[in-house]
This record gives sequence, structure tokens and C-alpha cells, in this order.
Amino acid sequence: MSSTHTPEQWRSSSSRLLGLYCILFVAWSSMLLGVMYWRISDYLSDLSESGLQQRTHLFMTFEGAALDDALRDSLRYDLHQVYAYGLFTAAGQPLAGPLVAVPSELPLDGRSHPVDGWVLATGARDEGGSALGVTTHDGRVLVFVRQNGKLTAVNSIILDALLWGVSLTVIPGLAGWHILRRRPLKRIQQIEAATNRIVAGDLGQRLPVSDRRDEIDRLSSIVNAMLERIEQLMTEVKGVCDSIAHDLRTPLTRLRAHLYRTRVALDEHDPHADQIDKALLETDLLMARFAALLRVSELESHQRRSAFVDIDVADLLQEVHQFYLPLAEEKQQVLALEIAPSLAPVSGDRELLFEALANLLSNALRFTPEHGRILLRAVDDGGATRIDVIDNGPGIAPQDRALVYQRFFRGGAEAGHGEGFGLGLSIVAAIVGLHGFRLRTGASPDGGAWLSIRCVADALH
Repeated sequence: MSSTHTPEQWRSSSSRLLGLYCILFVAWSSMLLGVMYWRISDYLSDLSESGLQQRTHLFMTFEGAALDDALRDSLRYDLHQVYAYGLFTAAGQPLAGPLVAVPSELPLDGRSHPVDGWVLATGARDEGGSALGVTTHDGRVLVFVRQNGKLTAVNSIILDALLWGVSLTVIPGLAGWHILRRRPLKRIQQIEAATNRIVAGDLGQRLPVSDRRDEIDRLSSIVNAMLERIEQLMTEVKGVCDSIAHDLRTPLTRLRAHLYRTRVALDEHDPHADQIDKALLETDLLMARFAALLRVSELESHQRRSAFVDIDVADLLQEVHQFYLPLAEEKQQVLALEIAPSLAPVSGDRELLFEALANLLSNALRFTPEHGRILLRAVDDGGATRIDVIDNGPGIAPQDRALVYQRFFRGGAEAGHGEGFGLGLSIVAAIVGLHGFRLRTGASPDGGAWLSIRCVADALH
């Protein structure tokens, strides 16, 4: 009787909408910050290229020893060592500067070109960057290089800052999604719990309404108004039925008394004696029917719930089994008893539960043929005690399984027997509803009836 469900946080539309909004927000923020990173990186690259051009044009204004002095002084002010230079002969021999060789295939056209790398006098090697080469006024070759490593470090700082920005948007977004998701989900769970109690028969229960008066509260208020009207109508109908059953008991009792006195006064051979006996029998059946109706009404009023105690299911089933075993043997039927070990105690009214099991066994004994088999058992069903009554009789038709607990309903097999008046299972349903248990009807492996009472009272608490 278990089923697999989607995790609760994704079952509500608000959770999915909030999750989708969070994903879109993170995606948009990431795209925005990515564009910002690309634009800043491109700007720094252009700025560095421009600086390389300006530096070259500046030093081209110097000649001879003045150029050498200016180049040496520039190294002192390049604190971050972004740029490096080299002064070479026309043949490419190094004269001054950190560069030890002209980068391969670098044209001396005064423009910046990407190069794969170069070697410095310290032995360090840069893996890539931009280089610019020109010929000085005295015929020497002047080369400037811009190291990408320094610029990459700046870009890394920017990237780290952008990533921190993304994380600072993602974390509050996820936290907000979690908080906003829990509130409506908690309210839905409260409504679900109240609805379960209503389904279990507590028509006085109402859906919770908060002070926010939002759309969920408006819907709950509408449902509560409908429940009040339904409860009023049910009370009126129930009151009429109970009043009829209660008021007719007195005249029926008087009628039976008159019939009985008339029957006693008649001779055994009087032709009217049989008719009066039949009238007495019908009167008794009618009074029993009204008594059963009042019994169902009493159980549905839920007035006995305060007297619940812990009940040993094994002792209860053994008592019911011993009570009905002689009846089964009289019909040459097998009434088996199976009780699983270590069953949890059940909270309830022992007399009422005995009455419910007695009704179920009475039905099973009545509809199971001679030499048939009835099984009364108690098993552990997911931590809850479940009591089964299983027979190999004609069973209950699938279309009748949801109707057999209604008052006066008699299915095909029961109508064929001509016994009872369709209130036995109604009493069982009322007792099970009073306890908050769950009643199930199905088919046994042999094709008979399988009725189960799952003793878990969470529907009412």
C-alpha cells in the first residue's frame, strides 16, 4: 500500500516557480558578470597595447647615450615589471636591456604583434605576449615586449571578484528559495492533515486560516464555509433518521406486545397462529434494524474516544477466534489464527474492536461454503498492526467494494443469502472511523473476500 512520490519540495508549484526563478537569476547574473569580465579584460588589453605604443614613440625621441640612459631609468619605474626591452645591433646581437634575443619573426614595423615567448637575461622565460620592434636613428634595433602573465594576474583578480559576486547572489537566492518554499509547503501540510481528519469522519474539523488572508487563506475559507453547510445538512439528515428510528421503537414495542399476547391466546392449531408468528418475526427484525441504526449513529458521534486504552492485539484476536471457532466447526469450516510476534499495542476501545472483528468474522462464516477456510491474522505493516479477515467464499465484486460499508447496502452475494439488512459492515466502518484506522477491501488469493483494518491513528492527530 506504499507508493513512490516526487520529493515534497518539488511537488508544489510555488517551489518549482521559485526554483526556476533562482536558476534564471543565477544564469542572468553569470551572463552579466561574464560580459563585464570580457569587457574589462579587453579594455585592459587595449590599454596595455596603447601603453606599449606610447612607450615606443617616447623612446624614439632619444638618440645614442641618451636613449640608453632613458631605457635604464624606465626599468626603475616599472614597479610591476609589465614591460621589458632589449637593444640590439642590426645583426641581432644584444647591447642592453633584459631581453637577450629578438623574438623570432618579429617585423620591425613599429606595430604590436603577438609572439610566443622570449628569454630574459635572468634566465626567466615568458610564454607569450605582445612585442614591438623598431629601428633607431643610429641603426640599432629596439624591442619592447609586454608580458601577458602580469595582465593575466589582473584578470584573475577581476575574475575572482566576479565569482564572489556570483556566489553572493546565488547563496541568498538559494536561502530565499528555501525559506519561501517552506512556508507554503508547511501550510499545505497543515491543510492536508485537517483534510485527513475530515475524511476520517470528523466533519467538525476546519482547514486552518492564517492572519495573512492570502489566496490560500481565501481558498481555505471557501472550503470551510462549504464544510459548515455539509455538516449542517448531514446533521439534519442524521437527526431525522435517528429520530425516526428512536420514535418508532415505542410503537413497534407496543405492536409486538399486542401480537405476542394475541399469539399466546390462540390455540396451537389455530390457522391464524402462523401468520402472527411471521408478524412477530418481521417485527423483531424491524426493531433490530432500528437498533443497529442507532448503534451506527452512536459510533459516528465519536463520544467514546476519551475511553481509549492500549490493547494487546494478540489477546483480542485469540478471544474472537475462540468465540467463533465452535460456529466454524458446526459448519465444517476451518477458522485459522495467525499472529505475528512482537506486535505493537493498539490504542482503542476493546469492546468496539471486538464488535468490529465479530462482524467481519460473522460475514466470513456466513458466506464461506462448507469445508471452506477463513483466516484471522495480525501482521506488522510498515510499523503498524494490520488485522486481516480472509476467506475463500464468493468474494466481493470490485464495483461493490466501495459501497459495502454504506447503510442498507447488500451486494449480490449477500442479497442471495436473504439474511441481514446491510448494517453489519456499516457498524464496522463506524468503529474503524471512530479509531481513525483504515479499512481496506480486496480479493483473497482464492477469490474470496479480504478485509483489512490497519491500526494506525495518525489520521486523527
